[in-house]
Amino acid sequence: MLTERQLLILQVIIDDFIDSAQPIGSRSIAKKGHIQYSPATIRNEMADLEDMGFLVKTHSSSGRIPSEQGYRHYVDHLVSPLEIGSDARIIRNMMQDGPFEFEQIVQSSAEILSEITNYTSIILGPEIFETRLKQLQIITLSPHTAVAILVTNTGHVEHRAFSVPGTINASDLEKMVNILNDRLYGVPLINLPEKLNTEIVNLMDQYMVDFQSSYAYLQAAFFSENPVKLYFGGKTNLLMQPEFNDIDKVRSVYSLIEEEDELVNLLKDAADGIKVTIGHENKVDAIKECSLITATYEMNEEQMGTIALIGPTRMEYRKVIALLNALSAEMTDVLHMWYPDDD
Repeated sequence: MLTERQLLILQVIIDDFIDSAQPIGSRSIAKKGHIQYSPATIRNEMADLEDMGFLVKTHSSSGRIPSEQGYRHYVDHLVSPLEIGSDARIIRNMMQDGPFEFEQIVQSSAEILSEITNYTSIILGPEIFETRLKQLQIITLSPHTAVAILVTNTGHVEHRAFSVPGTINASDLEKMVNILNDRLYGVPLINLPEKLNTEIVNLMDQYMVDFQSSYAYLQAAFFSENPVKLYFGGKTNLLMQPEFNDIDKVRSVYSLIEEEDELVNLLKDAADGIKVTIGHENKVDAIKECSLITATYEMNEEQMGTIALIGPTRMEYRKVIALLNALSAEMTDVLHMWYPDDD
């Protein structure tokens, strides 16, 4: 159990190290107006904090830096969400300018989050198991090209251009769209292939002249991609942090960012609310020298997505936790209002 004096010194060291990225010495702490202890007293307390595992002494300086255990104690006992004023208003104003498509909301949120924090932001869209088809549409652009549009109940919109074979006529395209909208409305996206391969194929065979060609192009146009989406902001922001001046140190992090399936698995298991994992608390080796902070947001009572920030362990925890709280609440409120559960 840390004393009040030790807690105060630990907090000052971590706050100063977050700002400066330089080891903190006893003399610099003693010069602060709200610190009433001598440098000698502070040095003794710093030595005790080091013995307890909260601080680490660097080889190049007599000062100390926080350990992962120190950051954990700081997050658990010394950080409370603050009012962030202008940062929260930026997010709120952006969303109130809507309504937008779901993808616009999330991508803009990821970009704003990375700009405010200078970390890498990742937002995971709602799970495929809870995302349902709302509407299909095909717009013919020319005799040989068309745009397929898929809209989900979350407001996510996909636009995909594709070539139209000469064997498919406008009448068949119209019949196909009518069949799909009638039979697939409200079907979870995960169940679409099964529906297409059974009930839909039989109907297309019954009502369309060349259903085989139409079916093949339908699959290519609508269902070639995983509808679970990741949205990024500030992918290169880690390079701005002094901890990652060595490019070899960040190569594994960027390899993880490019592996979207692994990222989806990492983020979809995020706990409700705010979760902070620091350094070696992370299960994924690529980010064991980083901190990962996640927050969840809701589309309705059943659907959930994840907001995440990756940065150095020297992260501005107060600011980030408060900002993620604000963004999570704002996204949940706005998405409930714009895209209510159809049920």
